[in-house]
Amino acid sequence: MCKAIEGSCLMLHFTSVKRHQKCEAATHCGEANPPAPCDWARELYRQAVVEKDNFIDDVPDCLRKLHLLITSGQEGGPAYAVPPPVAAEAALRPVEEEMSRLRREAARIRAAMASYDAVYSDARSRGEETLTVIYGERAIHHALQAAVKTCAEELLVSQPGGGLPVRLLHRGLGLSLPLLERGVRQRTLYQHSARSHKPTLAHIERLLGHGAEVRTLAETPDQLLVCDRDVAFLQAGEDGGHAMMIAKHPDLVRYLRAMFERSWARAEPVEPSASRQEDRPFLDDLQRTILRAMVEGETDERIARRIGLSRRTVVSHIRKVAERFGSNSRAQLGYLLAGSGLLAEEGGDARGPAAPPSRESPPPAP
Repeated sequence: MCKAIEGSCLMLHFTSVKRHQKCEAATHCGEANPPAPCDWARELYRQAVVEKDNFIDDVPDCLRKLHLLITSGQEGGPAYAVPPPVAAEAALRPVEEEMSRLRREAARIRAAMASYDAVYSDARSRGEETLTVIYGERAIHHALQAAVKTCAEELLVSQPGGGLPVRLLHRGLGLSLPLLERGVRQRTLYQHSARSHKPTLAHIERLLGHGAEVRTLAETPDQLLVCDRDVAFLQAGEDGGHAMMIAKHPDLVRYLRAMFERSWARAEPVEPSASRQEDRPFLDDLQRTILRAMVEGETDERIARRIGLSRRTVVSHIRKVAERFGSNSRAQLGYLLAGSGLLAEEGGDARGPAAPPSRESPPPAP
């Protein structure tokens, strides 16, 4: 009998110690907020629901923060289970109140921004547009005339496409000569192919005679005209030169000037006696550009558009180089060029593909 009572006491003591140890473990269940439920917390809550007088020395944080167990307030008193819907009301109320406060704050911020948006829109509507696209050759010419008349220091022009139609050369001369007579500096970039186009070359020599500076590259950037540091004209899209963008944003104009300066530094000057100059250096530069494009896999038509020559002239240049290397095919020529070092020589600016210039350009100021 005594042994039975003693065994029961030992079992009760073991159970009490085990519960106390688990409660201690549950009390430090982590920093999650809300705490993640664990097996022991669920078991403890179940016991609190089943056993009305469930004495718990220390209610675990996870059950206390979720308001699922409350104590009587007396030291050593029982802990009572709270139904989850009721506990949820108590646990969620401060969260929902904070959410409501944040929503009210967000609404106030949106209202303030809407007020400033009206100010911003009104100011923009009163100011001048920084980007405008104009269409049609006549409208473009009038816009260029207006811009050139106000040009006080320098006019920069990049004109791709090789030789130009005579009517466009006349228009460009009408823009440039009054500018040069006023003492405004003008710098113009053409492609090397313009040197072999007699009307364009005669036009260039006339500009040089009035003090303009002209240089040529195998390839030039897209069509560009920059008046001082105020306004820039650049081709809009690839529609044959019937649309131009007028840019007045200072940062964009500064960027376009920097692009022009980099091309200008690589270009070859055109002397007043250009029609009598030896064109061998420029032909070498053209051939390197053509050969680089050929090695990159571009078609003859694409190469011709890039450098402002006809397809027949491009084919002729490739044939001459092939004869010089004793090549019977483009594949063999590409192999021989790779080992020759010819394409690594200085003098060409075509280090990669460029956008094809339009053969028919808007009225230029060359």
